[in-house]
Amino acid sequence: MRRLDRSTLASLLPDVARPAYDLDGTTTGVVHLGVGAFHRAHQAVYFDERLAAGERDWAICGVSLQSTATRDALAPQDGLYTLSVRGPEREDLRIIGSLREWLVAPENTGALLDRLADPKVRIVSLTITEKGYCHDPATCDLAVGHPAIQRDLATASAPRSAPGVLVEALARRRAAGVAPFTVLSCDNLPSNGETTRRIATQFAALREADLGRWIADRVAFPSTMVDRIVPATADDDRARIAARLTATDAWPVITEPFRQWVVEDHFSLGRPRLEDSGVTLVQDVAPFELAKLRLLNGTHSALAYLGYLASYETLADAAANPAFARFARGLMDEESGPTLRGLGDLDAYKTQLLQRFQNPGLRHRTWQIAMDGSQKLPQRLLGTLQERLAAGAPIRRLALAVAAWMRYVSGIDEQGRAIDVRDPLKAKLSTIAEAAGGDATRLANGLLDLREVFPPELAADPRFRAAVIAALTVLMREGARATVEGFEGWFAGGVA
Repeated sequence: MRRLDRSTLASLLPDVARPAYDLDGTTTGVVHLGVGAFHRAHQAVYFDERLAAGERDWAICGVSLQSTATRDALAPQDGLYTLSVRGPEREDLRIIGSLREWLVAPENTGALLDRLADPKVRIVSLTITEKGYCHDPATCDLAVGHPAIQRDLATASAPRSAPGVLVEALARRRAAGVAPFTVLSCDNLPSNGETTRRIATQFAALREADLGRWIADRVAFPSTMVDRIVPATADDDRARIAARLTATDAWPVITEPFRQWVVEDHFSLGRPRLEDSGVTLVQDVAPFELAKLRLLNGTHSALAYLGYLASYETLADAAANPAFARFARGLMDEESGPTLRGLGDLDAYKTQLLQRFQNPGLRHRTWQIAMDGSQKLPQRLLGTLQERLAAGAPIRRLALAVAAWMRYVSGIDEQGRAIDVRDPLKAKLSTIAEAAGGDATRLANGLLDLREVFPPELAADPRFRAAVIAALTVLMREGARATVEGFEGWFAGGVA
């Protein structure tokens, strides 16, 4: 079967949408760091629409900071790929053409820095996951001792980390008298624009105090909130899509019909008319960001850990269990939701979230969602916990979610099989789990002492520690499915 590329576009079936613009008539105005599946299902789609609307200066150069996989898949396809939008009853296919260039940073750092220094590049966006920022999730400061940061401080002209790349590129623009680009973080960090600004200015100040001040004064770091569920692409997805296209696509992306992008309207060098593609432009992203982090992401993580332990392969499988759906809704209604203010009635949003979680068209693996939990918990669950404790409010479900993460990172599932834990702190987590020897109290106490995850004041709160130990004790004794199905009985009054 032929491969998707420019030559096959005209022969695709009429029900497959394709770029409505001349691919050669575009100019790269965006460099995106972390060109993975989420970016290709979210930001790249919005920019594809702006190119189709005649704004031809906003094509994307996609950059992989580590792996060659995306470049190797897309280069033979002229940068084209299929977006599969799957609902409960139908699948719509669309060819995306906004990725006109692609680079792998370790192969040619010089080419990346040259592209970033180009005055035509006006936005540098990022989806590098929380761990890519080389920061301390508990404080949101630069992790100065991080090996990648130490390396980039020693060899500033050949950076490998995202902070190092951004700062070196901005330093070159400053030296050349070129106005700075906008840095647009699209990752799940608290106040992601301000957090990225802090990390970049702290890194820059370690290089040169004046550079740190220049970045702080001149560079726009708008905060954003992004929302779209994007599971990993499986081989059966590739086969199904190839049959529809009558052409092979090495790396299509799978997603849901829902999409949302909220952006603080603060750009250094202008922007496309994103609002015409449904982007919400605001002065303050914080209320939207907090609602998404606490309702969607927090509940997502809770269901993923509990679902994985209960042997559910996908999030939809877990959310289809009425007890798990009740737990998720209770978490949103009774614990996470009350911490949110300024967004009015969120009932419809919470109902929509459960429907999205239950979408059988998306096979979003609980194992995939569970990755990098040490980086995600502070934003998704721990901030909510701190507010609930400050208010003297119950934390039963939040404590169980944290306990489920602890049970998961212990590395052994309920059937005695090894769990493939993917986490930057895996070595520390494994050491703590081995020392605990299967004892819930020792495991909880050991993990709660991890400063990289738990703020000291939270870890020292006896109410929090007791609730987590109680939840972990039940979870390890009864198993995840029985714990969730008997939740009200096990945790009546907030204790086991």
